[in-house]
Amino acid sequence: MKKLNIDDSEKKVRINKFLSEIGYCSRREADKLIDEKKISVNGKIISMGTKVIPSDKIEINGIEIEKKNEEKIYIAFNKPKGIVCTTNTKVEKNNIIDYINYPKRIFPIGRLDKLSEGLILLTNDGDIINKILRSRNNHDKEYIVTLNKPIKEEFIKKMSNGIPILGRTTKKCFVKKIDNKKFKIILTEGLNRQIRRMCEYLNYKVIKLKRIRIMNINLDLDVGKYRFLSNNELKKLNELTKNSSKEFN
Repeated sequence: MKKLNIDDSEKKVRINKFLSEIGYCSRREADKLIDEKKISVNGKIISMGTKVIPSDKIEINGIEIEKKNEEKIYIAFNKPKGIVCTTNTKVEKNNIIDYINYPKRIFPIGRLDKLSEGLILLTNDGDIINKILRSRNNHDKEYIVTLNKPIKEEFIKKMSNGIPILGRTTKKCFVKKIDNKKFKIILTEGLNRQIRRMCEYLNYKVIKLKRIRIMNINLDLDVGKYRFLSNNELKKLNELTKNSSKEFN
């Protein structure tokens, strides 16, 4: 696993990359903190694109961060319905971080909305978060969905070919009917409430939505439980993301 050489005082890197590599947060989260003027370097509030060296004094919300590289943590969690995938524990009471109560700082890879359940990964590895989430990397996420009324073949065909939501048309995807009101869908993108919006466009309502797989990681946990990824799972995950872009800009 690549580590930032914090003894190399000559090497400057972008602040979002630096925070990601030391396991503080993802690059996207770092960019948000910069936009909100919450990061200062050597006593000065910084702007997007600022570069740092390891000896710089970096403060977030007035608190200096530790720069040591922490051991990478990778967790699979079966999120219950009603839990919110946010790291903002001050705003949201039923948040995923407080629910898991892991002793070290971790953050979720993507989201499942509050009413959905199933597999979500959590880590302190900011780079792998970006690699998995970036839509153009085409990484599979598989769901089982239960609807409020019988599924017609026209529904399956239209869902497969793409639905106009949020000002764009969703990518073509695999959709298979399981029974009268239940279907499987495999997405490679993660738009806000995507499956629910797609179904609503076709006049269906989602009764239950459960994610059962992310890439090579399958859901094999009781609701509300978590486990660490196995060495084989992590090896395969790294192979699948090896050539993936981690840049969002």
